[in-house]
Amino acid sequence: MKILLSLIVIITAAAFAPAQQEPEVNTDPIEQLRLSPDQRQAIRRIVADNRDERQATNRRVREANVALDQALDAQPADENLVEQRINELAAAQAAQLRMRIHTELKIRRILRPDQLATLQRLRLQLRDVMNPQRLNRRPAPQTFRPRR
Repeated sequence: MKILLSLIVIITAAAFAPAQQEPEVNTDPIEQLRLSPDQRQAIRRIVADNRDERQATNRRVREANVALDQALDAQPADENLVEQRINELAAAQAAQLRMRIHTELKIRRILRPDQLATLQRLRLQLRDVMNPQRLNRRPAPQTFRPRR
């Protein structure tokens, strides 16, 4: 989920970033997408159109988290209330994820195939940065088995 949020942030920021003037080697992931002015404007429009819904969804997740914490802290804890709060939080998180995915799909529709390939590469790089233990995976240790 963090990867998706980070990509949306990157794409959103790309819409607001100024156009690059020089053909130098780019290390800025936003500039690597090489968005046209029309694409930047379209992304700005998508982000603006979703702003109110995104804020409401994020607020709903925060409030559901607070309600769950309060239910857990109650003495004695009411297991039925805790379960209800878990379900409310799960529903809020699902709505948040659904909105993020729909936003990304809208943005992907305006990207060219080469930009989509760049986005995929950036996503993989971001995943490796956000979750470095994936890079350092070792094979599972062999368990000791006595000879028979």
